[in-house]
Order: sequence, then structure tokens, then C-alpha cells
Amino acid sequence: MKQEIIEWVKTILISLVIALIITTFVKPTIVKNHSMSHTLEENDFLMINRLLYRRSEPNDGDIIVFRSPLTTATGQEKLLIKRIIALPGDEIVISEGQVYINGNSLEEPYLEDGYTLGDISMVVPEGKLFVMGDNRNNSLDSRDQMLGLVDEEDIIGKAFLRLYPFNRFGLLQ
Repeated sequence: MKQEIIEWVKTILISLVIALIITTFVKPTIVKNHSMSHTLEENDFLMINRLLYRRSEPNDGDIIVFRSPLTTATGQEKLLIKRIIALPGDEIVISEGQVYINGNSLEEPYLEDGYTLGDISMVVPEGKLFVMGDNRNNSLDSRDQMLGLVDEEDIIGKAFLRLYPFNRFGLLQ
């Protein structure tokens, strides 16, 4: 009986240690809006890699979760999920519905209608990112002064895996 209790305690402790390690590196999150439709839908359950950007730099096209200056109705910090469109030093131009990065038209197969509202011309400063939602007509993103550019230090992590719904399970592009 004593040996069985010791085995149970060891199993529980090992499970707790594994859970702690996993939650240190990975953060689960649920999509709460439509700004990334059709890539991500409301109530998609995602896994976020929290350590990736401590070892490497963000890349254009990455889907990231970050802290924003916005707050929820209860006054809590609002986390947003968007796609990185332009990196520090990139020149971004949005004109006549098309996005250009460093003079090249941006291919965006994840957009449903392929049209981007706005009229922007700027160079992204160091330490900042220009982000947009894939649902361009329904996305509060870097085109809006309310959000603006994202500080690299505000990134929580990169969304890399959709766990739910099960019929859309898989790695994110």
C-alpha cells in the first residue's frame, strides 16, 4: 500500500512538472473576433509559441498574439491576433487596394477578396511591426491610429497550431 501511494505521488509530481514546462513554452488561446477570418474563425483554439522570438526575429507572414493599448469592457489588457505584414526597415505602401512592401506587390493568398482599404506610405521604424488582420474590412490593425504599429516587445508569441475545431486541426501558415 505504501509503495502504491509513493508511485501515485511520483506520477502526480511528474505530471505537474511537465504541465509547468509546457505552459512556460506554449500558451493556449481562443480567437474572440473575426479580424483573421477566414484563416482563423471565432472560437478557434490555438497554441502560441512563447519562446520563438527570444531566439529568432519575427518574419513577415507570421500570425502573432500581442498586447495592445486597448482594454476589454472589464478594463483588462486586450490581446490581439494579427498577421505581420511589414518588418522594421520595410517600406509599406497601401494604394488602390494593393499592399506593396519595398516596392513589390504583396502576394496574399489568405485574403478572401484580395483588397486592402487604406492609403498608407511609410517606413516601419526599428523595434516596430506593421500588422493587419486577414479580414481587412473588419480588422482594427496598424492602419488605424487607435492601434498603430506594434512594439516587438509586446509580442506574446507566434500562433503555430490550431487544435479546435478538429476538422481544421493543423499547423498555421
